[in-house]
Amino acid sequence: MTVTKFGIGQPLRRVEDRRLVTGGGRYGDDHAPDGCLHAAVLRSPHAHARFRITDLSAARAMPGVQLVLTAAEVADLGEIKCQAPLPNDDGSQNHLAHIPVLAKDTAKHIGDAIAFVVAETLAQARDAVEAIGIDYEVLPAAIGIRNALAPGAPAVWDEARDNVAYDSSMGDKAATDAAFAAADRVVRIEVENQRVVTNYMETRSVVAEYDGATEGLTLTIPSQGVHGLRDTIAGVLGIAKDQLRVITGDVGGGFGTKTFTYREYPLAAEAARRLGRPVKWVSERGEHFVACSQGRDNLSVGEVALDGEGRFLAMRFDVVGDLGAYLSQFGPYIPYLGATMLTGVYRTPLVHVRVRGLYTNTVPVDAYRGAGRPEAAYLVERLVDRAARETGLTPDEIRRRNFIPPSAMPYTTPIGDRTYDTGDFAAHMGRAIEASDWAGFPARHAESLRAGRLRGIGLATYIECTAWGEGEDVRITLDRDGGATVYVGTQSNGQGHATAYAQFAAEQLDLPLDRIRVVQGDTARVATGAGTGGSRSIPVGGVSVHAASKDLAGKLKDLAAEELEAGTGDLEIAEGAVRVAGTDRAIDFATLAALPRATEERLTGQGDFVPPSATYPNGTHVAEVEIDPETGTTQVVRYTVCDDFGMIVNPLLLAGQVHGGVAQGIGQALHERTVYDADGQLLTASFMDYALPRAADVPFFHFETRNVPSTTNPLGIKGAGEAGSIGSCPAVMNAVVDALDRGAGVRDIDMPATPASIFAALRTARRAAAA
Repeated sequence: MTVTKFGIGQPLRRVEDRRLVTGGGRYGDDHAPDGCLHAAVLRSPHAHARFRITDLSAARAMPGVQLVLTAAEVADLGEIKCQAPLPNDDGSQNHLAHIPVLAKDTAKHIGDAIAFVVAETLAQARDAVEAIGIDYEVLPAAIGIRNALAPGAPAVWDEARDNVAYDSSMGDKAATDAAFAAADRVVRIEVENQRVVTNYMETRSVVAEYDGATEGLTLTIPSQGVHGLRDTIAGVLGIAKDQLRVITGDVGGGFGTKTFTYREYPLAAEAARRLGRPVKWVSERGEHFVACSQGRDNLSVGEVALDGEGRFLAMRFDVVGDLGAYLSQFGPYIPYLGATMLTGVYRTPLVHVRVRGLYTNTVPVDAYRGAGRPEAAYLVERLVDRAARETGLTPDEIRRRNFIPPSAMPYTTPIGDRTYDTGDFAAHMGRAIEASDWAGFPARHAESLRAGRLRGIGLATYIECTAWGEGEDVRITLDRDGGATVYVGTQSNGQGHATAYAQFAAEQLDLPLDRIRVVQGDTARVATGAGTGGSRSIPVGGVSVHAASKDLAGKLKDLAAEELEAGTGDLEIAEGAVRVAGTDRAIDFATLAALPRATEERLTGQGDFVPPSATYPNGTHVAEVEIDPETGTTQVVRYTVCDDFGMIVNPLLLAGQVHGGVAQGIGQALHERTVYDADGQLLTASFMDYALPRAADVPFFHFETRNVPSTTNPLGIKGAGEAGSIGSCPAVMNAVVDALDRGAGVRDIDMPATPASIFAALRTARRAAAA
């Protein structure tokens, strides 16, 4: 056994999978304490309506009902505050629509929470919800960006009559406009990045338990980080943080949406506190469509000014993000965060961006896998492909002429205060083109034409920012059985943290992965943590685990030196023991842990890492599609990815993350769309109407890396969890446009490129050609 067998860089299978696939998982709904009550929520059937509760007595008198809460009963609770409000350019602050625990007097979107009912059984709670007397006065609704911005549009909030939550910008507008005025050519594109529903496998839930003796509360919530939830919920409840324990077990997917505090969490806590019994709420799948934050929903215009050689002189963008009716936890920041990445991988001297956040009578929008960076990559990569078509350059040539070269690194972009530390964009694009057999496309295209089908190929070169902000403080202990336990404040949602973190520890302790336990998701056992999001777990949490393990290894050598009567410089760690190098004199970890002088302090390693700046993963995606012009059906037939992730911890886990992200991107490009009608009714409120990609919609992937280590991360790691979702949408849509342009001269189409939208575009093109 050697360190390299289990350590960093090895393609090891996930140690948690056997437990999870054999029914050993412990998810939110699995927690059912004795005497548990069940909760249901009365939700508004209207997008915008004044309401008056006329009768609660009937509901309260129904069998099994223990409690009915409305806004009046929880008036002493605080709001769920937006944690990332954005000011206008002049520093002023528009109306901040924080989320009330329960709506009072006016419902602002379909599914807005009006009452919380607790009963002995879920069926009884649902019956009582139906028995609540309530009158609605339906009001005009602002639905969709164009409608909400139109003069005379209904106001979501009286305090924001124009529905604008903020209006901000970055870059030098005057210089950018001057560059456009002097350009040889200007290319423009308008694209919609449609709203999507975050469809993870496990819906949200909460179980609240109250201890009357200590006046403490314990909440069990499937989440992306317990400490942030604890702090926010404690603030809503008006209690000290140490009175609230939050626990997260296994989590069936998160994608950003399980980061946030939702109303049901403090409501369940308040109900448990009042009743002295556990209270459980589990979201139904249909409820998820109107009660969880949604993603994307940007309408954007992009322009690029070019010289006669096809080089970029300037870019300017106008981005409007639909934030929904309330400001979710990070909602306002997401379009702005994306805007900071609109430089892309290009050495464009001048960039100006206007970003606006908009209120509408819809479900709040917040971070969804990639959180603004997929929206930015989609906009700039669609624009660059449009520029290639209009200048007659190939998609790869226009990019090569404008890439930031490795010699320019570190490169500070003209917007967003971003400094790219490393990157060789031409190299991974070249490799992706080679691996995708781009040269063989003409033959494949001809074959498709003979079969009566359209074929297209497209690429996208992306860069994103990951792993910025707070650090992680990690503790690792040597246990009495000779194994080790890692305590870390991130939270696995299925990424394989128990495997990856064990590899960091094994690198220093040379233990097999099944001897290294990973503890997450419990504010009582893990002191601090910033949770999982922004692809931060491995480049931040993993580096901290590495540092803590190295600290522990040093302490174990010090402890063993006394026992082995040797200097620490003569000792090495191998096969779960400390030994004198070159000899058979050794002491195993279990014996070491049993020594009288093996105090807790001497058996504990500490490590922390606060990232000095973001890391910047980048890469190239190449998609090839085939379209049946008679039905509009699109099939992704080939898909190639070459990424730069710096240093790789586990190639198997990495490939799984990229594959999953690409599948989500294909879903948004071709299938998914959240649709509200003009009155704000959600028309895609179930899987009968909301299309997710199936196995047949996703091809086999070719994935490889061409890595340049990060200089801002101690181990050279760049985040990877969101990368697949960032490069995929523009690659697929560029391929769709390529097929439609070759076949019918169609260059304008938005996501999702459904059979209906493609068929309509082809029909319009045929009619125009005939005319």
